[in-house]
Amino acid sequence: MKTLQRDMTVGNPGKIILDFTFPIFLGNVFQQFYNMADTVIVGKFVGTKALAAVGSTGTIMFLILGFVLGMTAGFTVLTAQKFGAGDMRAMRQTVGGAAILSITVTVIMTAVSMLFMKPLLRFMQTPEDIFADAYAYIMVICAGIAAQMLYNLLASVLRAVGNSKIPLYFLILSAVLNIVLDLILIILFHMGAAGAAYATVISQGVSGVLCLIYIMKKVPILRMQKDDWKPKGHLMKIQLAVGFPMALQNSITAIGTMMVQTALNMLGSTLVAAFTAASKIEQVVTQAFAAIGTTMATYCAQNMGAGKVTRIRQGFRSATLISCIYAVAAGILIMFAGKYMTYFFVSGNAEEIMGAVDVYLKCVGIFFIPLAVIFLYRSGIQGMGYGILPMMAGVAELVGRAIVAVIAARQKSYVGVCMASPVAWVFAAVLLLGMYFYIMKHDMRKFFELENS
Repeated sequence: MKTLQRDMTVGNPGKIILDFTFPIFLGNVFQQFYNMADTVIVGKFVGTKALAAVGSTGTIMFLILGFVLGMTAGFTVLTAQKFGAGDMRAMRQTVGGAAILSITVTVIMTAVSMLFMKPLLRFMQTPEDIFADAYAYIMVICAGIAAQMLYNLLASVLRAVGNSKIPLYFLILSAVLNIVLDLILIILFHMGAAGAAYATVISQGVSGVLCLIYIMKKVPILRMQKDDWKPKGHLMKIQLAVGFPMALQNSITAIGTMMVQTALNMLGSTLVAAFTAASKIEQVVTQAFAAIGTTMATYCAQNMGAGKVTRIRQGFRSATLISCIYAVAAGILIMFAGKYMTYFFVSGNAEEIMGAVDVYLKCVGIFFIPLAVIFLYRSGIQGMGYGILPMMAGVAELVGRAIVAVIAARQKSYVGVCMASPVAWVFAAVLLLGMYFYIMKHDMRKFFELENS
């Protein structure tokens, strides 16, 4: 049987990056369908207020999922490096360490999030007319953190060894399952927003279990031995040094978006619904940036393991060109046509929020190049083994969002709320570019000299 694992240390960098990115992009889009299906079906069959309830928890979901994504990706950077170096025994040991760390963090996250969720929603000034639905929805999501952790860890492991297709196949299947469960639980059983959350968690769990079965049966290099499950302190220390900064970086970004959500909540449930619909449109279009970022993390990690610094530079150049071309095309698309996708999210009164949707999309669409830079350079630098430096870019994003959110809240300005993310993107992009050139000029010099000696 033809192996789906891919060695990214050989071959044309641009072609490799494109080939590896496309399945991840499709997978990210289908993953967006989890929450998008919730939004669409809740908006159409329950109502605008229920749509606003689901939307008002979006930043909290991003906080949780972002932490999980960052941590699992960080834990498997070392997996990709060992794979690139050809050390299969150490690679399996990193997988065992990642599993132990992930289980520990899952228990802590589940307990803390469920304990403090109600005070957090109050702090964010969630409107009273949507509070009950918002609380019911997000509590189910928190209870299902283990399902999110299972899928994202195993998908990260598969990508670390060059397999980006299998996670896509299972996500497509579970996305379809999510939509079916949404329709059953919301329309037939009248479970409202909570039903949408149950559908999301169950579907995510199914995709995780399928990844586990596939790894056990079809990926010999990942078949764990007894010794692989014994904690290896020196490896887990490295995994923590990369994984937690990556998780915290996503959390810092999420805290900034929560500040924006708080400012938005002060404007009422109608604008919350409009912002929710617009955000979903933006998120689907920008999944390409997230996908190429995931690719660069694996690409840089494998090539760092193999000691091929020149290929890392070539990869960054190719990925930057690809990202910028896509950013311009995507920006033009949503600035001029994106508002019409509002009809996918609400029925009957779509015109009531379409104007506000258009304002948001025009604000963000013109700044897609800085957003592309963030995903590409942050993930690539993380893949090279740097944890703290990219996290500083997250701090820059937080500062940018915080400044604009505070001003928007005081002025009660919807345009101000919409501009919070673009300002944050510019702050972070400038900082990341500076980090990249510094690393390549100083830190990578010794590797470059060794490679060409």
